[in-house]
Formats: sequence, structure tokens, C-alpha cells
Amino acid sequence: MKPLKEALQILRDNRRLYLAVNLIYYGLVVVGAIVTWLSSQLQTSSSTMVQESFETVLPGVVEAYRSGHFLSAVAQTFTINFLLGSLMVITLPACFFPPAGILVGFLRAFLWGLLLAPTTPQFGLLMIPHGITLLLEGQAYILAIFAACRLGQVLVWPESTGLTSRWRAYLAGLRETVLINILVACVLLASALWEAFEVIYVVTPLAGGW
Repeated sequence: MKPLKEALQILRDNRRLYLAVNLIYYGLVVVGAIVTWLSSQLQTSSSTMVQESFETVLPGVVEAYRSGHFLSAVAQTFTINFLLGSLMVITLPACFFPPAGILVGFLRAFLWGLLLAPTTPQFGLLMIPHGITLLLEGQAYILAIFAACRLGQVLVWPESTGLTSRWRAYLAGLRETVLINILVACVLLASALWEAFEVIYVVTPLAGGW
């Protein structure tokens, strides 16, 4: 598929930037985890608040998982992660002001570490299968942040695209953003499939139900 090949080529052409975004993202996850290990009460209060907000704002998703409706859980998880988690809070702000999307994306990494650090043996056991979800979903958000960084690059250094006009460079950056978001969608679909499987068939039984 040509768009996917073009998107992968963009990553190859900018591998240093892509690697840097990975290092910063996962580094912030580790920092968030360290903060939690220093104050486990912070994780407890934050997790409770997030869970209550999730059940209030997205009751349909919670019900799909609770009732074990696999396809519904996949569809809703993918839609929320792609439209809300990626496009609305990272990509769209970055189209107007690239640092905004970048900062939001990195903030999520820190919060992941804060909320999901394995602070107890039981939680650590549950996080083993969920770690795959975090790697896949995290990689999707890393790609979205990468696209935002590239857009910022072409605005500051339009000559890096071989164009002298900043406006044309911006349009070229937007095209790159669209191509990268095709990759984001593919990775998030894989993540949603695994997340629905591991939560419904692995984590929930291990945790003794909802």
C-alpha cells in the first residue's frame, strides 16, 4: 500500500528524530513510575479519579468490557484512542501550534507511569499482559508526536523539505502528518484488538471480575 510505504519512508528518513521521541516518551513513563513508587498514595487517588471519570464519560466502553462484548470493545477502544487520544489532543493542536500536541503527548507518558507502575505484586501480575497494550498504544502516540515534531521542523526550517516557501513547507508537513496517521491508525487497531482480548479474557479473570 503506497501511503504506508511513504509513511515508513518518512520514519527512515528521520530515524534520529523518531528515536529521540521514543527515548523521551518511555523516559517520562519511567519518571512517572518513580514518582509513584516514592508516593504510592498518589497512584491510588489518581487511579480512583480516572476510573470514576471514565465510567461517567464513557459508560458504553466500560459496559462493553464488563459484558465481554469483544467486537464492541475493540471498535469503541479504537475509535476513542484514535479520534480522541490521537487526533483531537495531539494532531489537531499540532496543526496550529506543534509544541501543543508534543507537550500533551509527553504529558500522557508521564501520567501512564504515574498510574500504571506495578506497585504491588498483584498489580504487577496484571500488568504483564497489559504491557503489550501499553507498548502498542504508546507506539501509536509516539508516531503522532513524531508527526507533530516533523511539522514543527518544517515550519522552523522549511528548506529541509527542499522548499523555500514556508507555506508550501507547511502543506508538505501536513501531508506527512496524514501519512503518519495512517500508521497510527494501524497500530491503534492492533492495540485495540489485543487490549480487548487481554482485558476480557486475561486480566478480568485474574482480577476476579469487575
